[in-house]
Amino acid sequence: MKIGIYGGAFNPPHLGHITAARTVFGLLKLDKLLVIPTGHPPHKLLPPGSPAPEQRLELARLAAEQTGLGDRVEVLDAELRREGNSYTADTLARLKEQYPEDELWLLMGTDMFLTLQTWHEPERIISLAGIAAFGRTEADMEELFSVQRSYLYRTYPQARIFTLTIPGVVEVSSTELRERLAKGEGGRLLAPAVHGFILREGLYGTKADMKALPLSQLRPVALSYLSYRRIPHVLGTEQEAIHLAERWGGDVEKARRAALLHDCTKKLNMEEQMLLCEQYGVVLDELEKRAPKLLHAKTGAAIAETVFGADEELASAIRWHTTGRAGMTLLEKIIYLADYMEPTRDFPGVGELRRVCYEDLDAGLLLGLEMTIQEMKERGAPIHTKTLEARDALKGQR
Repeated sequence: MKIGIYGGAFNPPHLGHITAARTVFGLLKLDKLLVIPTGHPPHKLLPPGSPAPEQRLELARLAAEQTGLGDRVEVLDAELRREGNSYTADTLARLKEQYPEDELWLLMGTDMFLTLQTWHEPERIISLAGIAAFGRTEADMEELFSVQRSYLYRTYPQARIFTLTIPGVVEVSSTELRERLAKGEGGRLLAPAVHGFILREGLYGTKADMKALPLSQLRPVALSYLSYRRIPHVLGTEQEAIHLAERWGGDVEKARRAALLHDCTKKLNMEEQMLLCEQYGVVLDELEKRAPKLLHAKTGAAIAETVFGADEELASAIRWHTTGRAGMTLLEKIIYLADYMEPTRDFPGVGELRRVCYEDLDAGLLLGLEMTIQEMKERGAPIHTKTLEARDALKGQR
């Protein structure tokens, strides 16, 4: 197995890091990529006000997800947990013990490659891993890289060196990016979920008001709560909610906000969901106490209210987006259906559901509820009483 090791302060991780990792992974035909935020870099101190170790770990994790490599990329806290200076040679030695039969490759940018011989125990580093160095363009790097390659091969005959260009990669210094973030700029140089976490935590001098976020900030903040696989669904729900609100005269902005936040606690496990219920005084029925899928609607509504300042109408749309209920408001119907039939959904009957919803909203809602009830029966799963009540109420109106 070929394993890439990508270390750095990642303070913060930006699109350049993500593009480089994804490109090198493909060109080197790696099987696995380990992303390792440094703990205490020996060559420079982390600047004052840097995120706490657990925050830098989460930033790296969010950025790693955006590579699209799935479970082939893993973020390690090995250097963050280690006391004293973080030496690459020590990290590689520990990884070699863990992966004795595998081929290790150390990923690095131009500056790191050109100064490799000045690192702590460079010969040990080169004996443990191949060096994969990347630059932006051949014109920028090849003359310097060729000189450095020749030097390293002469000095360390056992060296394995792979250099490559990554055209179009975003190049920005971390110092400059931190300064821009403090001024309310620089978000476009970050993956949305990374930017959202920075805003949530108030990192790098950002001062976003969580209870009064414009949509341009709410979107990345909402995405930072999600697993990578759920992001397309939530963005699709937002788009479907816009179309339904426009078609049926709903509040488009509220529909967008509710759609963006409707799954904000979806990735939490049962224990974490129950802790939120206790924290926010969420009352649960017997079925909800056993079903995490139902819990996230209740805890998501609580987060929308307390963290994001959502009013009752918006919070209620999130609260009932999974089960529905009798007498649903227009916004509740929109979010329930947008979640159910957004563009990434693909199941038998979804095309017909979409058609009906844009002809008669209540008929579409009834169809969606009946499809849910039928699916639950086929799976032998319990059906929430609110879902049955919602169906029966709509049937009684027709």
